[in-house]
Amino acid sequence: MKTVVVDKIASITQACALGHELRIADEIPAEEGVIVVVEILTDKSTYNTLELTSGRMAKLGKGDVVVGALGTRKALFGYSGHVPESIKPGDVIQMLNIGGVLGICDSATPDKGKPFDCRVLGVVLDFPYLGERIGVPARAGYRPLDFDAKLDAHGVPVIALAGTCMEAGKTAAAAAIVARMRHRGLIIDAFKATGVSLRRDIMAFEDAGARKTMIFTDLGVITTTRRTGPALTRTMLTDLSAGKPDVIVFELGDGLLGTYGVDAILDCEDIRKAITGVVLSANDPVAAWGGVKLLRERFHVDPCLVTGPATDNQVGVDIIQQQTGVQAFNAISNPAALGDAAIAAAGLAQRATKIEAA
Repeated sequence: MKTVVVDKIASITQACALGHELRIADEIPAEEGVIVVVEILTDKSTYNTLELTSGRMAKLGKGDVVVGALGTRKALFGYSGHVPESIKPGDVIQMLNIGGVLGICDSATPDKGKPFDCRVLGVVLDFPYLGERIGVPARAGYRPLDFDAKLDAHGVPVIALAGTCMEAGKTAAAAAIVARMRHRGLIIDAFKATGVSLRRDIMAFEDAGARKTMIFTDLGVITTTRRTGPALTRTMLTDLSAGKPDVIVFELGDGLLGTYGVDAILDCEDIRKAITGVVLSANDPVAAWGGVKLLRERFHVDPCLVTGPATDNQVGVDIIQQQTGVQAFNAISNPAALGDAAIAAAGLAQRATKIEAA
């Protein structure tokens, strides 16, 4: 065991409440969620920031000593990588996302450049036994995920945001819906069910007016999969609905056909029954048409709204509505209409405060 002073602490470690002076050890479990300290070995001009536990974005550079967590990533855009079979101090791994996920990079998209190379310094030690100096490897999350968790939405209406792929405008749409609901006097809780650890999205929900938020990292999961997705969704729906909000809004990160478990969640009948309405975000009209068809035919879900870049102008809106029969609104140019339509889909139009047009 030795002491190290770190420069930056990634948001992925939020639950650990770490300071900048840490105790580390050499015996590192090569497992998802294990908290490690690394030294940045390279410089980058793009994709070169880290989300801190404060929520701020900090620029990284060669020589920075950083705390992150081991994890996998299988992204359509950005870096993909895996947890190494074994890991020890001195090994070189890569920074796979701006939330602090660390692993071996398998592939990268050209616009992000090569990932940061990082030299492993050791595993962060946690000291759970009061009065004893027995350290154990620290892990992400406030509590471990219970795979046998039951779902009880307590009768709270639920709006889910799904997308045709990454970067289809889901978070912007969810934030717009939350903001409109808040403006109309509703109490909203929100969570992110799938994706790779990064708190930026749930902070956007908080900024928009969500009372309470959760993310899968809170349950020790770094990157969601078909195995973890359903249990995560059941747990967060049950936890948040117990607080009796007027409505819950949650985002399904990645796309309907991605690797993060969105399909596994929508395949679960109990989760589908708990969802009051699904809003689809799409990049273009063809994606919107295919996403609506996929939701209807594979998952037996009739989406209540379409949004995303496909609705950036009236041409796209008209095509989507004509071809799918689903209402379409843009989250940026027409957020109030999108939010009002989501409120109606949740059955909350009578409860929500009326806002007179200016």
